[in-house]
Amino acid sequence: MPASQNGVHVQGYQAVKATKPGKVPDVIVDLRSDTLTQPSKGMREAIANATLGDDVFLEDPTTNEFEARVAKLLGKEAALFVTSGTQGNLISSLVHCNVRGSEMICGDNSHMYKYEQGNVAQFGGIHSCQLPNEPDGTFSIDDLKSHIRTDDIHYPITKLVCVENTHNRCGGRVLPLKWLDELAEVCKQHEISIHMDGARLFNATIASGIPVSRIVRDMSSVSICLSKGLGAPAGSVIVGSKSFIEQARRMRKALGGGIRQNGILTAAGLYILDNMITRLQEDHDNAQLIAKLVNSKVEKLARIDTERLDTNILVLHVTNGCGIVDFCSRLAAVEENEIVTLGKGISVKCFPWSNTSARLVTHFDISKEMAELAAQKICFVAQETARSKTTS
Repeated sequence: MPASQNGVHVQGYQAVKATKPGKVPDVIVDLRSDTLTQPSKGMREAIANATLGDDVFLEDPTTNEFEARVAKLLGKEAALFVTSGTQGNLISSLVHCNVRGSEMICGDNSHMYKYEQGNVAQFGGIHSCQLPNEPDGTFSIDDLKSHIRTDDIHYPITKLVCVENTHNRCGGRVLPLKWLDELAEVCKQHEISIHMDGARLFNATIASGIPVSRIVRDMSSVSICLSKGLGAPAGSVIVGSKSFIEQARRMRKALGGGIRQNGILTAAGLYILDNMITRLQEDHDNAQLIAKLVNSKVEKLARIDTERLDTNILVLHVTNGCGIVDFCSRLAAVEENEIVTLGKGISVKCFPWSNTSARLVTHFDISKEMAELAAQKICFVAQETARSKTTS
């Protein structure tokens, strides 16, 4: 097994997919990601009934309404629908770092650094500098200060700082508001823009109780994903000043992102604004439920750090001696002995996240009952694999 966390994640996922289950499961609890959500009946109806126009001509009424409402909700001047969070982050970076030789600073565990193919370098010639992420998703402000580069001809010029809220690799952590305020003050002094990868930003506002407009008050731009826990089939939205969005719209067109009858997708966004944000609390509650049940029964074999469980992403630490890929494979498989013990065959799908941990993500399509069943299966496998290690 690869030593690096990133290697375990990718190869572990392939290994779990390739595992052949022993029995057909009665229940599948898919906790691999909140991107798995299916549009609800109400959302499908909103999509079907959407009023459409040509968005490249700025004539799609559904898109215009959605973008205006998102901008107002976040306290920004304008917004722009984009095809994905990755595209939104890329567009934002290209607009802010619009001079060759620019540099952006981000965390070494950020999605933009780890999982977006280094696209800012591929397409924008942007140099990236990574600071070590703390467990809560932040990085040292003093470290940031020491890495800002502006006036030496040997260096790139620091134009952008990128943050992630909630922070995926750190377990869905909500960035502390005090830290964001300190970051904003430093960046203001140095005339550096801040972009927030807010793929799960609404999870952050629900968990913290802080209005989303306050969280992003000092951000130059923000990207929000609609297709994770919010349930849309596709798309993200970026917000910022009118000038920023004008440049972003132009950049989106250059990247092939000019969608015509865009209202098919932004109708889902309007439905989200009215129906899907506050219900994210249910996902957080189900994550806490899984953690509570697992820790109460098998904490010495497998545990979830509840002090770091802010939202809907759980990091399950396996301490029973079983390899993490084997553990995840066993969670996904169904065997006769568990049907006898648990009363049904439960398949739990999740990702290996490091050499000793797995990521589980609750979402719209995971009910309280399914969360309880997932916890039962985790406890069963933790005990079963521990026994096999003892007897081998």
